[in-house]
Order: sequence, then structure tokens, then C-alpha cells
Amino acid sequence: MAADQVNIEELEIADELIAERRAEAPGDTPKDMTAWQRPITAAIDVLNYRAGQIIAVLMVPLIAAVVFEVFSRNSFSILSNAGFEEFARSLGLGPTLWVYDTSRMIAGVLFMGAAGYGLMRGVHIRADFLYRNWSPKTQATVDAILYLVFFIPSMIFFTIVASQYWWLSFVTGETMQVDSAWGPLLWPARIAMPIGAILLTLQGIPEIFRAFHKMGKERETWFVKALPIYVITLAWLILAVFQPDFVPGGAWFESLMVAKSSISKPVIGLIMLGSMLFVIFIGFPIAFTLIFLGFVFGIWGANFKLTTLLMTLNTNSTMLNDQLMAVPLFVLMGIVMESAGLMERLFSSIQMIMARVRGSLFVAVLIVSTIFAAATGIVGASVTLLGIMAGATMSRSGYNVQLAAGTITAGGTLGILIPPSIMLIVMGPVLEVSTLDLFRGAFVPGALLASLYLLYTLGRCWLNPALGPILSKEDQPRTSSHYGAEVALVCLGVLTICRIFGLSISGQFASVMPFGGLFIMILVIIISHRAYRSLAALRIVVPLAVLFHVYMLVSNFALSEATPAWPLIFTGFIFILTYLGRHIYSHDANVTFEFSALWDEFFAGLMPPTILISFALGSILLGLATPAEAAAMGAFGAILLSVGYRKFTLPSFFDSLIKALEITVLIMFLVAASNFFGAQFSALGTPRMMTEILLGLDMSPYLILLLVMALIFLLGWPLEWVPIVLIVVPILLPTVEALDIHGLSRYDLMVWFGILVAVNLQTAWLSPPVALSAYFLKGVVPNWDLKDIYLGMMQFMLVQLLGLSLIFAFPQLVLWLPEIMSGN
Repeated sequence: MAADQVNIEELEIADELIAERRAEAPGDTPKDMTAWQRPITAAIDVLNYRAGQIIAVLMVPLIAAVVFEVFSRNSFSILSNAGFEEFARSLGLGPTLWVYDTSRMIAGVLFMGAAGYGLMRGVHIRADFLYRNWSPKTQATVDAILYLVFFIPSMIFFTIVASQYWWLSFVTGETMQVDSAWGPLLWPARIAMPIGAILLTLQGIPEIFRAFHKMGKERETWFVKALPIYVITLAWLILAVFQPDFVPGGAWFESLMVAKSSISKPVIGLIMLGSMLFVIFIGFPIAFTLIFLGFVFGIWGANFKLTTLLMTLNTNSTMLNDQLMAVPLFVLMGIVMESAGLMERLFSSIQMIMARVRGSLFVAVLIVSTIFAAATGIVGASVTLLGIMAGATMSRSGYNVQLAAGTITAGGTLGILIPPSIMLIVMGPVLEVSTLDLFRGAFVPGALLASLYLLYTLGRCWLNPALGPILSKEDQPRTSSHYGAEVALVCLGVLTICRIFGLSISGQFASVMPFGGLFIMILVIIISHRAYRSLAALRIVVPLAVLFHVYMLVSNFALSEATPAWPLIFTGFIFILTYLGRHIYSHDANVTFEFSALWDEFFAGLMPPTILISFALGSILLGLATPAEAAAMGAFGAILLSVGYRKFTLPSFFDSLIKALEITVLIMFLVAASNFFGAQFSALGTPRMMTEILLGLDMSPYLILLLVMALIFLLGWPLEWVPIVLIVVPILLPTVEALDIHGLSRYDLMVWFGILVAVNLQTAWLSPPVALSAYFLKGVVPNWDLKDIYLGMMQFMLVQLLGLSLIFAFPQLVLWLPEIMSGN
């Protein structure tokens, strides 16, 4: 796509991976499509569209079930700790038996049942690095061949095997026993596998017909003439695989499938890897490529029964994975916040507060991008929204285009790393580590990178004020003559509320009275609001707040023999109190003090989304909720905020459900396909052979890890993070596990490696010329030259590499918080 041709109307900011989502309405077909193909295409499209609409609504009971569990369990805990256990039991509160199993079964149905809908909407990811450069006729021809050769046979195999797997669980009455206290029947949820496979297989027919139409009548004629031969050959192949006694040559084909190859299994795995790279770069959807290659090479290297067993087990485990259940819920949370306009209001409020600071828009962009990253890990949405909100104002205010573009694109990529990152949720099962520890490990690196961005932009503006001048008068809000005192007082108030909140949740006030922490927290908020509105109350509250902080600091630190710093601390707070006293205690009739009206908008824009994200993220980091539970509560809170801001409508909410479903299908179906491919690849023994070869080289383990990081960085240019995390990382994992680096245990090594990969891929997002974030930004700020956008991105790529180097050299930047919060 040429830069000058990028049109925001053609970009779907719900996710960068599906920027080329099909635009036409379901059932619409080109009028010049072959007559007999049009009704078939329309009917199957509408069938999958309705199926997708129905399945999207399942997110509502999913959220309701998890929210009920969190409320019931935590209410029971609070009441029990306060001595009201019997009362809690009488209300039916307490942990549930059914929510854990029900919720993950619903989450599995979401992506499996809607796989056909995803293909109809064009959301299944393809690596079109080569594909995009071909002519439309060539693209269509390649698509038609690959759909006929790869997609249809592999999906029919998938459908038959999934049906057999479901039927077995139905007739045997199989229950969920391994990790379930409830033990429900499995077949009601497992039926989504054959139904989803049937719908997906059917959707392949319209895709073939669209390819026929796109390639032109002359080429289409050749394909249509070959269709009868193709159908007969396909029928023979299916019967030869599943019913070899019913067709001529079936016994021979059966013996061929179980015959031992003269090529060793690891070498077959290398051929499998090369075939995967070749087909992926051709541009066929990656998930279907992996399934087909998994079948072909699994049968070649082992046998058909083992291959089908691995396929069904890996699909089933993906459907029931409780960590991956957080994916649709966190995605929905971010989309609802985006559609409610919360990020725009947040940016506006921060921009007003920082209006008189050089580089204020840079600061506002980075703060908003950091908060938005904690709401959703969708880079496309972040870059596009930041460009819409800040681009025009930056241009009007005379900001340097390169630095502005770099700030927006770099800030937008923070969503890859900062929890609750969708990539880290997907990466947890791949690395066999807790998603919770990955979140904790990413917290400090995320803050480090955001800080490096901020220091770089402010440093550039300090050296050259023309890069980020103070906003023009028309863009500045009206403030009082005591603006500095207002900022100091607001910071003091926020700090006081946060500290008391921390004491409350830690149980410090529980001995005072039942629910003491809650009552004291409510009382402090009421007093703070009163002081904000009344100068008389402010004059009383300020010295109390200062003395409270002095007492807390002295009791926590200064009484320690190792830290005799309390005189300095006390002197510092007295200085602050003296400074504020000049403004709020003056009796001079000419000196008045009141908070500017802009603070009302600031709190209205900043506090609700920040509190929501802090509760969701904090509950994960503190271990109070699983990622899935926090995601459900975050999605529920985003809906409540949307209602509170009067932005909630049923059509817009349903649209958010649909967008969340599309991204869920994109990620989760690829997770299932890559798990199947990876299981086949590992069974062939190729990763072990590659590890032995690399470790046999006379190289430092640090150098080997650097080579691994360099490979991931280079692959991050043409590929999205999804195939890299799900395909490339599992291939490299055995090599990394065998390295002795910093004396780390296997678990710590995997947590550290996971964050290194995340930061590495974030760096690759800023690497021209492939980085899609540049096109998103160009689409919403068309007057910015693509060359300037690239140059701005490359500046921040160097800053990012500095951060990556620090994390590589000092693993404790990643491991410190997980160790502290796990009690080690």
C-alpha cells in the first residue's frame, strides 16, 4: 500500500493485524461474479455472519459468570474476616464450583465456533510481505490454488476428526476431571469443534469463488473445468484416509501413510520448517497453513492416528485454557473504553494541565499511551487514536514533525509490553510460566521504557525549545494566578489518598472497627472533596496531610539505624507547607486562592479510566484475582463507565462485542493451529537436534542468546507478533532453556526471556519500512511526510534498543518484582 494512498476510512483501528478486513456487507457479491456462484457465496456468508453475531453475545454471560464469582468469593472473605461468616453463608456467598469450568468452556466456544465468521470477515492473519507486491490476478490465482490444495482437504480432515472426538465424549459421558472440582460433561462445549469446523470448511467455498472472480474469466474457466476432477480426487482422498476398504487403492494409500520414511525424523522436521516459511511468505492465512502442514508432515514422520490425536488434544487444551480466557475480555475492555471516548477526554484533560510546559503534548501523548496500553494491547488502536487526538494540535503548535511522529508511534507500541498485554497472556502457556509472573516482570521494563521516552523528548525540548514550544494562547486553558500552588496541593492530596488506600487494603485499620479500611477511605475522600471546594477546610486539611506523611516516612524509614534521614524529610515537608502557606493562609485582600475550573475536567477525564485500570491491573499484580477474573471485572467496569459517561447504546456495545470476537478468533485460532504444528514439530525431534548443534558450537551462551534476539528482531519486520510468539519462539525455546545465563533457574530464565522477546518485538514495531504503525499515523495525519514519520520512529527505536540492552544486562529489572510479590 503506498503511503499517499492510506485512507483512514479503510483502516480498522480495532487491531493492526486485521487492517485489511473485508469491507462489503455479508451477502453482498459482485454483480459480475459468475451467476451460479453468487447465491452460494451469499448464503454461506450470511450463515457465518449470523453465527458470529450469536456467538459474540456469549461474552455477556461470560462476563456475568466471572463477575459473580469475584463478587461472591471476595464478599464472603470480607464478611468472614469481619466476623460475619454465618451471615455470608446464609446469603449464599462464597467460592463457586461451576464458574471456573463454565467460563473457560464459553471462552473456547467463542473462538472455535466463530472461526468461519472470522474467515468471512477476512480477519485470519496472513504474512503478505511478498503477496502484497503481486498483481490482483496473481494474488487470486495463488489464493485459489492454496484454498483448493491446502484449505479444503485439511479442513475436511479437521471436521471429521473433531466430529469423532466429540462423538466419543458424547457416547462415553466424559466429564472434566483433571483440573475441575465440579466435573461437568464435556460434550456440550466440545460440540463447538465440529460445528465450527463445518462452518469454516463451508466458508472456504465463497473464498474460492471470490478468487475466481478476481482472477478474471479466462483463468476462472480453466479452474471451473478442473473442478469435477478435483472433487472426485478429493472424495477418493478422504475415503482412502478414513475408509480405505471402500475405494480402489485405499489399502495401498493406508500402507503408504504408515510406511517408515528413509529420511530421519529431525530432517523431516527441517523440511517442515522450510515449507512453513515458504508458504507463509506466499501470503496464505497462517493458521490454515499450519494445520495442513501439521497433517502432512505428521503423517510422513509418524502416522495418521498420532497426528489426529495431537490435533484434537491441542485444540481442546486451547479451548479450555484458563489463562487464554483473558484474551477476549481484555480486548473488549479496551474497545469499550475506546468507543466511549474515554481516551480522548483523558488526553484533553492532561493537555490542559500541561499547557504551559514545553513539550507538553509529548508528555500528554506518553501519559495517555501508557494508560491506554494498560487498557488494551492493541497497537493499531493506540497509534490511530493518539494521531487523531494530538496530530493536528502538534502541527498547529509548531511541534517538530519527526519527534511528534516518533512519540506517537513509540507510545502506541507500549501496549505490547505493559500489562495486561495480550501478547504476554498468549506467551505464558508457550513458555510454561505463569501469566501473573510475566505481568509482574513486565511492569518495571514498561515503566523504564515509558520513562526513557519521556526523558528523551523533554531532553530534546530542553536543548532545543523550538522542537516543542509552549502551546498558543488559543490552545491554553484559563488558569489562576496560583497555578503552582494548585499543582502542589493536588499532588499532595492524590498522594495522601493513595497512601491511605494502601493502608486500607493491607488491613491496617481492621482493628479499629469492622470494615474500618472502607469507612476511613470513604471519610478521607469526603474530606478531600470538601477541602477542594472550601478554602477554610483546605487550610485545616493541608497541615494534617503534611504531618501524616512526615509521620509515615519517619515510622517507616527514619527510625531505622541505616536511614537517619528524618531531619531532611521533616525539613522538606515544612518547606512545602511554608510555600503553600503563602497562598492559602494569606489575609491580604488582594491575594485570593481557589482551584481553577480546569481541575474538574482533569479529574473527570483522568480518574475514572485510571482507577478502573489500576484496580484491574493491581488485582492481578497483588494476586487478588487471576488475569481472567481481572479482565472480566475490567470489561464490566468499562461498560459501567460507558453508561456513566452516557456513551452506552446497545448498537455500539454490540459492535464492540463483534470487534472483540474478531480479534479473539484471529489470536485464539492461530494459538490452536500453532500448538498443533508445534506438537508435531517437537515430536519429530528437530528442536532437540537444533539445540545440540548450537550448543556444540564454541560460543558463549550470551552470544547465542544475542543471536536468538537478533533473529526475532529481524523476523519482527515482515511478521506480526502472533506468528513469532506462537511459531518461532517454541522452535527456539529448547536452545534458550539449555543456556546457563546469570545462574538463573529455568523458570526465572523463561520469565526474563519472555520480557526480552516482548521488548524486542516492540522495537521491531518501530523499524521501517514494514512497520504498520507508520501507515496508521499517516492515515490520520496525512500532511506529515512518511519520511519524517520513519525518521521519528528510528529515533525511538534507538531509545528502545537502549532499554532492551539494560534489561539484557540486568535481569533483576524483570525478576525483582515477581520475586518480591511472591515472597522471595
